Amino acid sequence: LSFTEFFVDHYLPYVKPRKRSWARDEELFRLRIQDVLGHKRLDQITRQQIQSFHTALIAEGLAPATCNHHIKLIKHSFNLAIDWDMLDTNPAARVPLLHEDNKVEHYMNDVELERLLDVLRTDDNRPVCLIAMFLLSSGCRFNEVLSAKWTDVDMEKRVFVVRASNSKSKRLRSVPLNDSAIDVLNKLDTAGKFEHLFINRLTGKPYTTVTKVWQRLRTKAGLPHLRLHDLRHQYASFLVNGGRTLYEV
Repeated sequence: LSFTEFFVDHYLPYVKPRKRSWARDEELFRLRIQDVLGHKRLDQITRQQIQSFHTALIAEGLAPATCNHHIKLIKHSFNLAIDWDMLDTNPAARVPLLHEDNKVEHYMNDVELERLLDVLRTDDNRPVCLIAMFLLSSGCRFNEVLSAKWTDVDMEKRVFVVRASNSKSKRLRSVPLNDSAIDVLNKLDTAGKFEHLFINRLTGKPYTTVTKVWQRLRTKAGLPHLRLHDLRHQYASFLVNGGRTLYEV
């Protein structure tokens, strides 16, 4: 089998019911891995080819964590191929990963926050702007918001329930909704029409990624290094500055 044939016909059908982030795997493979390694047979791919691919990702300017995600995906898929007797050895097994500095957090001051809010209130891509506003208003994780369904929301009690299947902790969690979060939900036009809150109208399906749009929005706001996950930390900062205890946060 070629790597593409294995990935499409065997890997994806296996991980879709077992891995919440399978769409991210599909994206990583489709956008970069497939062009370089997809046409090769599984037993033709060498460690040197994988390391060269890793180096090319670094040269492209991708974050260390993103470069590593590609290698981890290759390694995991090859391990499955070995489990299924389609491959004898894993050429990615000893490919060294980059050191990831994930402790960098970007907090906005009042001026920066106002610039971001101005963009989120006025930009033409309303669905993605509302996703960012909901993240900033609720402190939820990105994947929790993308997978949110209207059945998870109680507008009367002002609560959003994160299902255990979508929670990083694997536990059900209730998130109180403040006025800003309620305002976002009231602006959505998907209630009664779609199962999920946030729908990509080009595909008619829930969003799986908003990377390119978010890069444009944060650059437009003059905040080129602001990550979507930073909005969760910003929400925690709001709570602390508002007098809430660290236990509550």
